[in-house]
Amino acid sequence: MKAKPILISILIYLPSVLLAVFYVPTALDKLLDPHQTGKIVQSSAVMLTAGIFILTGLALFYYHKTMLWGVTMLSLYMLPVIGIHLYKGKPAEVLMLILMSTVFAIYIRKPEVFAKN
Repeated sequence: MKAKPILISILIYLPSVLLAVFYVPTALDKLLDPHQTGKIVQSSAVMLTAGIFILTGLALFYYHKTMLWGVTMLSLYMLPVIGIHLYKGKPAEVLMLILMSTVFAIYIRKPEVFAKN
């Protein structure tokens, strides 16, 4: 019977862990190669700031007390990225799914945030 609580914990945190598969490489790419070409904003300071912003948002997202701040930061990063992809005519559906997955992960971990009072 002890396997059930462990399985529930794994299933609750699995979407949050999978989000790191997207956000961590994106942040490290911006931090390690800030002189990227082909971007709308080609400033290395903007790329470094974006990388730090993503990693900070992800760290806040994983800590239970600051989860709302983390999801807010990650959403504030993803919304302009989706807008840029739509502006350039690139496919943005996967990015929209990642944004929805971020909100869904916080709903699974802390459903009382979305409950009506």
